[in-house]
Amino acid sequence: MNETLKRSISGAVYIILLIFSILFSTESFFILFGLFLLIATIEFCNLIQIQKIIPFATASITYLLFYQISIATDGYLHSLRFNKTFDLIVLFSTLIVSIKCIHFLFDKKIVKIDSFSKYIYLIGYIIFPFAIMTKIPFGIDGYNPKILISIFILIWTNDTFAYLVGKSMGKRKLFERISPKKTVEGFFGGVFFSVIASYIVSKYYIEIAEGKVFIWIIIAIIVGVFGTIGDLIESKFKRIAGVKDSGKIMPGHGGVLDRLDSVIFVAPIIFLFYQILNYVS
Repeated sequence: MNETLKRSISGAVYIILLIFSILFSTESFFILFGLFLLIATIEFCNLIQIQKIIPFATASITYLLFYQISIATDGYLHSLRFNKTFDLIVLFSTLIVSIKCIHFLFDKKIVKIDSFSKYIYLIGYIIFPFAIMTKIPFGIDGYNPKILISIFILIWTNDTFAYLVGKSMGKRKLFERISPKKTVEGFFGGVFFSVIASYIVSKYYIEIAEGKVFIWIIIAIIVGVFGTIGDLIESKFKRIAGVKDSGKIMPGHGGVLDRLDSVIFVAPIIFLFYQILNYVS
């Protein structure tokens, strides 16, 4: 089969499965992202070369715990009321690891990952972000799938236009030693079109009040900046491992981590932004 056709078909299947699962029900949403987490955990264990049994069990237990807190007890409002401290501890821990990931990305001296850091990255870069991601579609009115779908739309817009602008206009390399094809022009092009998409999505899809559109413009900027960083971080993990893709589950696209590297790094930042908005309001 032609490589472009193979890539298009697997990409379309991924997008349809993702959107259908998010829209269909909270259960299908949690099941799909639980599967994504377990596959991503296996892929990451392969990248950093650690045994999979304990990480797999840790990911499963952590995800089920978040599910119980968010849904299976007394609903998400109960979670907001009585588990705020738990959420903030997980968020704070994840952000600390995110800072460590950024240091890992920019430190030229790191060419090998020590054993302790491997497990820190596993928890704070893979497991906790997936768990945090499941909280993003929930608010005071319960489950709102449009929120997460909109975030994915912004990520896809950023990736697509970063590629198109970079290919047509890119001259200056963004981070050549990690990702030779990324350009400064592509980066700003991706952010610019994500901001445009955020306005359209917030006004015509989510249909929020005109005065709150700025919230989604900020989210678009977060997606553009931190989504690119997340992509670069995964690229460095792959470069150290000496592989092109994190896995082979999606023909032409690689693994689950290759598809979700941006969103898992962006999710904690967006959740932090939510907390700031709630505190201010």
